[in-house]
Amino acid sequence: MSGVGRVLVTVYGVLALAATGRSFVQIVSKFDEAPLAYALSALAAVVYIVATIALVRPGVVWYRVAWATIVFEFMGVIVVGALSVMMPDLFPHDTVWSGFGRGYLYIPLVLPVLGMWWLATHRPAAPGSSSARPAAGPAGEGAA
Repeated sequence: MSGVGRVLVTVYGVLALAATGRSFVQIVSKFDEAPLAYALSALAAVVYIVATIALVRPGVVWYRVAWATIVFEFMGVIVVGALSVMMPDLFPHDTVWSGFGRGYLYIPLVLPVLGMWWLATHRPAAPGSSSARPAAGPAGEGAA
């Protein structure tokens, strides 16, 4: 993995650490104040950890795990973001995904889009092959 892939994995790793730390502190110190928000922060942390691992591991299974976690992450950001804006009483305290990730400079909103793009353009290698295949071009042929 190089270039954009490394940056993507690095950002996922940093976000995993940030979300894990935040959720740990929230759950340990004040879980009774906003259990839904803090549980969602912990869920986001787990999703970011699994996505980070899946992005660096080779093979079709990890590729599918990466897709599943990144799509789940995107849906979480959209649903929790919308609910936190439209029904703020549900989230008296922010989660990682509140306000579409505003507490994290909207990185949680942009990151899964970039992750899905990267996965779509970097499919795993065919069995027996030693390199990843680029996504098919408009004519169905792999890009050079």
